[in-house]
Amino acid sequence: MLYLSQMIGRPVRDQAGEEIGKVADLLVAIGDRYPPVTGIVVKTNGREIFLHWQSVTSLDASGATLGTSAIDISKFHQRPNEIRLKLDLMDRQIVDIDGRKVVRVNDLRLDEVEGALHLVAVDVGAAGLLRRLGIEGPWRTIARGLHREVPERYIDWEDVDPVERTIASVKLRVPHKGLAELHPADLATIIDQLSRSDRVGVIASLDDEAAADAIGEMEPETQVDILEDLEPGRAADILEEMDPDEAADLVADLSDESREEILGLMEKEEADEVQELMTYDEETAGGIMTTEFVAVPATLTAAQTIDRLRELEPTAETIYYVYVTDPEDRLVGVLSLRDLIVAKPETLISTFMYGEPVAVRTDSSQEEVTEVVARYNLLAVPIVDAEGRLEGIVTVDDAIDTLLPQPSKRRIPRLFSRSGTADR
Repeated sequence: MLYLSQMIGRPVRDQAGEEIGKVADLLVAIGDRYPPVTGIVVKTNGREIFLHWQSVTSLDASGATLGTSAIDISKFHQRPNEIRLKLDLMDRQIVDIDGRKVVRVNDLRLDEVEGALHLVAVDVGAAGLLRRLGIEGPWRTIARGLHREVPERYIDWEDVDPVERTIASVKLRVPHKGLAELHPADLATIIDQLSRSDRVGVIASLDDEAAADAIGEMEPETQVDILEDLEPGRAADILEEMDPDEAADLVADLSDESREEILGLMEKEEADEVQELMTYDEETAGGIMTTEFVAVPATLTAAQTIDRLRELEPTAETIYYVYVTDPEDRLVGVLSLRDLIVAKPETLISTFMYGEPVAVRTDSSQEEVTEVVARYNLLAVPIVDAEGRLEGIVTVDDAIDTLLPQPSKRRIPRLFSRSGTADR
């Protein structure tokens, strides 16, 4: 068992035992379960040269010995499928899916597999850091005297994969898929810990819906950084997957240039909704409402209304209430999903809807919205304009958000999960 830190800076000797330089790095070829070492980068006379692994007869903590005295002193060029262990991986970040956190690579463990040296694990524990500082042995002696252990933690290389081709950071492969399966709040916490450039690499590995859910749980500053660093077309696709109210808040914080470009790439209907929501004062009911709701005319029967729901495929955020409007889009009633399901199919919804629904004006304060939600125990409250036309809804979780200080808002789990595309 060898560690990269034990070999860096050690002498490289030719067949005659003469020192020709120092070990500067090792190269491995990505693609195998445990990447094989393909060569050594040697620093000699102020420059780096590459020695193929076939030229090496031994490599250990004392250094490298070559089986030849003739070496190629041409300048080193890294091949596309190779990574440099020290330059590309040491001190880089990896995502620990199980621990829901980001950890740093302290050392790299190599071992002989089928007669060749392979990269087998990443050391993310304290032992790796102590080893690199050259004090692992003394520290372990002290720890034994105190009946303590030096924390060791390794991640098998089979579970590690580059986030980006530049190897700016690395993440666990087990969950390329697993990242998308994390709760959006956990994924947001992980991404928040990454550097700005690395965040884009993780977002790139997610589909649009998973990326939208995760971004929706992030701090506003992080949201803006990610959207402005993404390709405008991808940013537009992600915004289309977000709830309109969340998308509007985020777009409003973008630079003027980014806002104009991204809105121009969004589907017209989604872009229009976002721009409409941006016209409301953020401290009002209109500023926190979403335009994703289900509204049907009062002339429908229960069966026709259920057919309309199947057609619209509303999200969980909109399905608990069905709003009833007149031909001028004024709110005249509301249906609970329960009442709709138990009603006889041929019954007109106007006969069993709640005929005088509680509603709040778009220019009302957020505090009034919260009071109405609490007083009437609502999952969502309809928002209307001065003429009573239905403009949107505010869900209970968004109403609660208005009561919380900014740092706490992202910690509240969403009451509703999105499972499709809702329509008005």
